[in-house]
Amino acid sequence: MFAKLGRLFVIKTPVEAYMIIYALALGAVERGTVYLHRFPGFGGKLLFLACTGAVFMAGGKILDCLRHEKRLAAEAGD
Repeated sequence: MFAKLGRLFVIKTPVEAYMIIYALALGAVERGTVYLHRFPGFGGKLLFLACTGAVFMAGGKILDCLRHEKRLAAEAGD
């Protein structure tokens, strides 16, 4: 039962990865705009950049992991 439920939370294709990265980016931009209003000036801009930069790092890691899992599956099939 829990194994079937757990499979719902596994990213299997690049399309799923891009949808998750898009959702992360929307949340990061929303949080960044809150920072811009709460901390006007240079500090707010730095926090906004930190939010969006985190999405770039997380998105790259997600895509790298997909490629790594695909390569491991291909090596196991040999």
